This record gives sequence, C-alpha cells and structure tokens, in this order.
Amino acid sequence: MARLAQTAGLTDVQSEILATVRQFVDKEVIPHAQELEHADAYPTDIVEGMKEMGLFGITVPEEYGGLGESLLTYALVVEEIARGWMSVSGVINTHFIVAHMISRHGTEAQKRHFLPRMATGEVRGSFSMSEPDLGSDVAAIKTRAKRTDDGYVIDGSKMWLTNGGSSNLIALLVKTDEGAEKPHQNLTTFLVEKPEGFGEVAPGLTIPGKIDKMGYKGVDTTEAVFDGYRIGADMVLGEAPGKGFAYMMDGVEVGRVNVAARACGIAIRAFELAVEYAQQRKTFGKAIAEHQAIAFKLAEMATKVEAAHLMMVNAARLKDSGARNDVEAGMAKLIASEYCAEVTQDAFRIHGGYGYSKEYEIERLMREAPFLLIGEGTSEIQKTIISRGLLREYKSRS
Repeated sequence: MARLAQTAGLTDVQSEILATVRQFVDKEVIPHAQELEHADAYPTDIVEGMKEMGLFGITVPEEYGGLGESLLTYALVVEEIARGWMSVSGVINTHFIVAHMISRHGTEAQKRHFLPRMATGEVRGSFSMSEPDLGSDVAAIKTRAKRTDDGYVIDGSKMWLTNGGSSNLIALLVKTDEGAEKPHQNLTTFLVEKPEGFGEVAPGLTIPGKIDKMGYKGVDTTEAVFDGYRIGADMVLGEAPGKGFAYMMDGVEVGRVNVAARACGIAIRAFELAVEYAQQRKTFGKAIAEHQAIAFKLAEMATKVEAAHLMMVNAARLKDSGARNDVEAGMAKLIASEYCAEVTQDAFRIHGGYGYSKEYEIERLMREAPFLLIGEGTSEIQKTIISRGLLREYKSRS
C-alpha cells in the first residue's frame, strides 16, 4: 500500500469500494489510456466497466437503485480514476453533479423518472452553465426560456458541455422572467432529455460537434444551440422557477470537490511516475534520486500531494455533514489544482528529454493538468469565494 494520500476513518465498505476501483484502474484504465487519449477515442469499454461496478449510481440513494454512498466515497473514487486517466473521471463527474442536484432538489416525480436509470448509467448527465461570451459572470446568462401555455421555449447558445454528445440529459441553467430585482433570482434550471449524438438531436436542439482540446481527450466537450426548443414546465428542476442559480451552486460545490479529487489523482500519478523514473535513471554513476536536487524535489512533490488530498477530504466530509463548505471547497479546489500543475511539471522535469516524448505518460499529464486550473471556476474565482467567505466570518465589529 502506498504511503501517500491515505484517508483515515473509512468504513470497511468504503475501503472495499476503493480497492476494487484501484484494481480496475490498474488493469483496465492505465494500460489503455495512452492509446485512447492519443486517438481522442471515447473509452467505451472502460465506461461499460464502470457501469457494471455501479459507479454511475454511487451517490444515488438506495431507494432509487443507487449505492447511497457519501460525497467522500465518490471523491476518493474519482481520485483513483483520475490517477488512471482524467478523462474517465470526466465521464462521471457531470453525471454525478446532475444526479446530486436531482436527489437534493428534484420533485418526487423527477427523482423516480431519472435517478433509477442514472444509477445504472442508462441515463447519463451533463451540466450546462457557461456560454460563449459568459466567462465566470453566471448572472449575465443570455440563453432565455420564455413561458408558453404548455411550457417553455428556449433560445440561446451554451458552451463547454462535458459529455455534451454522449449524455442524454442536460441540467441547463437559463434566464426566465421571474420579475426579481436580483439577476440570479431570474435563473432557472431545466432537465433537458435528448438523444445521444451530434447534429440536430431534437427539434430546436443542436450539438454541433466535439471541441478540439489540448488535453482532456476522449471525453466529448461540446456546444449546445437552442433554437425554439420546447420543454414542459414539469422539467423545471424542483418545479421551482427562479431557484436555478442556487441549485446550480449546490452542484458546483460538489463539483469543486470533484475537481480537487481529480487534481489529486493526477498529482499522485505524476509523483508515482517521477519517483519510479528517478530510481531507474542514472547519471554520474548513481540513480538521479540519490542526487540531493532530485531527492528534495520528490520530497516537495509528495508534501504537496498529501496537503491537497487532506484538504479535499476535509471539504468532502464537511459537505457530507450538511455544513456549508463553499470556502473549504474553494480552498481544496484552489490548492489541489495549483499543486497538481506544479507536481506534474516537476515530474516532467525529472524525466528530462523523455518527458517530451509521447511514449511517456507524463507528456499526457502535462496536457491534462492545466484544465483543472480552469474547470469549475478559475483560481481567481476560488480566491474571490474564499475571501468573501472569510470576510463574512471575520466581519469587523469596529
């Protein structure tokens, strides 16, 4: 058992789940990740394996056919999967966020309609807030849903949908006319069912195609264009117009824990590759791990891995307890993504010229790690969230 990134206080069930997932990653993910990633090929067989293990329903309540496990269990599973290949964790990340939002905020009819099929992976979710010109200003969303006699009509363009083509359910945040003074209270989340695939997948809904990315290959990232798309009022999440922003932010909080977990997974793998290579590669008559410059670098890398893992675990446990964790999730996401980039670059440097070769796994990690600096909010957004939370808690009494 590796020393780093161990989690105290796990149940026997949690330990068994993680051991099973690690074995799956070592046998079914890592040996195939390079070939699939370089081909930008969807990991169909790996996804089928995750379905069989019940990972798509890991947090879905047992009464709806899931495993009913905690956010901590899920985050530790994601850490293991991302250690193998980050794109595979991306397949279940947005799905998990949507399942969480339906479990927490959906009507009973919505829960019974979606959750049992989400638990098996028959229904797979994607998550859509961003727009082509939006950036981090979610309240400035332009995509609009107008009320009609029998539901809503949606018009506008959304951007950066992970699993946009391979999913058949989108949690979609759009603007509605609720008459509220605050912009975020005029935002509503819809549950949009659609066929898988690209092109005009439904009347008024087009998924143009995959966005070509530097890394994060295999998983499809897309746009979604709505042009007169009709949807029933019963597909408003919780049948609560105007509460979509709050529901999405709840989803983003668990998403930030997830991104932190993915960053930990990549950092763990980068360290594993570096520490193995450093003991095999010899210069000046001895392994480079015996040179103090490399030994100290390994020590710093391991410390960063451990710190990021502990903060991620803390944020997950807080959310599981029912406590507010916006600051802690922001801190975990911030430090884990930044440390991941640093640890991966250090591993790349330890590999020397070989790190630049596509034959070596570290080259892939170098292209994947930067995504985590952006996903679920940039580092600057995390600092904004953290500072606001701290100022709220430490408000001056003078």
